[in-house]
Amino acid sequence: MVIDARGLGCPRPVMMAQEALSGIKEGIVEVLVDNYGSSENVLMFAQSAGCYAEVFREGQDFRVKIVKGYTCQPANVPEKKKEEVAEGRKDILMVVAADQLGKDEELGRMLIKGFFETMKVTKEVPHTVFFLNAGVKLTTVNEELIPVLKDIEAMGVEIFSCGTCLKYYGLESNLKVGYRGTTNNIINGMADRGKTVWIG
Repeated sequence: MVIDARGLGCPRPVMMAQEALSGIKEGIVEVLVDNYGSSENVLMFAQSAGCYAEVFREGQDFRVKIVKGYTCQPANVPEKKKEEVAEGRKDILMVVAADQLGKDEELGRMLIKGFFETMKVTKEVPHTVFFLNAGVKLTTVNEELIPVLKDIEAMGVEIFSCGTCLKYYGLESNLKVGYRGTTNNIINGMADRGKTVWIG
């Protein structure tokens, strides 16, 4: 069974997956979504429901494959969890709520650029960075910082930008690094990560 939930905001994809799974004793349900945040929400729901689930990237979309009722997992189950792949990450959720550090605009933008450049050089990186409010400008229109953030992402850091904030600033089509996320990424991150750091 394939569910096309592309274009639907949270929690609709999760609700559709729940409805489909409740109607079968065993089988495979695949949910198509158009952003990383929704794919993670469906994945976490499936796992919390006791099902095996995995996510596949298909161009700009994501396919969440959910297996219910079977005693064995598919043969291509990864040996390592995603969290174990990237070495050196700190167990930290970092929330960035501004596109500058401090009140002085010019100095503040220099400081935040220097902050992420230092993070890149020292390789002291968090597990996840979530950009919200004006912070989403750093992943969309700040051409000086975007290459730095891409390098940090390549180190295994998960990067999200608040979907509501992107829409508010008219930047939904300008996302250059990471994925569109939701507040669920913050709530789950605060529960799963050892420490949460807020900037801005």
